[in-house]
Amino acid sequence: MNLHRKALRLALIGVLLLAQAAPSFGQDAKLKIESLAHLQEKASQTIDVTLDKGMLNLAAKFLSEKRSVNEAAVKDIVSGLKGVYVRSYEFDSPGEYSDQDVNSVLSQLKDPAWSRVVGVTCKRKGEKENIQVFIMTNNDQVAGLAAVAAGEKDLTVINIVGVIDVEKLSALCGSFGIPKFDLQIDK
Repeated sequence: MNLHRKALRLALIGVLLLAQAAPSFGQDAKLKIESLAHLQEKASQTIDVTLDKGMLNLAAKFLSEKRSVNEAAVKDIVSGLKGVYVRSYEFDSPGEYSDQDVNSVLSQLKDPAWSRVVGVTCKRKGEKENIQVFIMTNNDQVAGLAAVAAGEKDLTVINIVGVIDVEKLSALCGSFGIPKFDLQIDK
């Protein structure tokens, strides 16, 4: 799991650096990840986050701009989002999910509206890891983000839908089921 976090951290840093280079297309950035639901029965640990616009607005009401800078930043980011969807499964042994499970998500990201901006692969013995991060832009704004992290004993899909300010993206880490990473943006 430590490798998984490091690789996903690298992937998110790559998104922050490369997001402005993606082409512009207009369509919905929400992925169909319901097909992964059957993995919950096999997983020893599951994270399932589904926050649509209404739920995000409700959650934002509990964030205070006066309490902390981080809460203010998260509240600002959430105002432009339409949804946050996270599915993460950890298994006791390898082979509990199939390539078809991963491909059900990746096939949606082959659409020309999505651009892969980061790919991290590790094939060391006992540390198989494949992480891909995609963004969708619309009128030079990031309109969606998708990250797929597949390890030997874990699978995570993160889908953030809506206008995303890449300079503020790191404030979402640790919120809404998105893993917390030590991301820094140097200006």
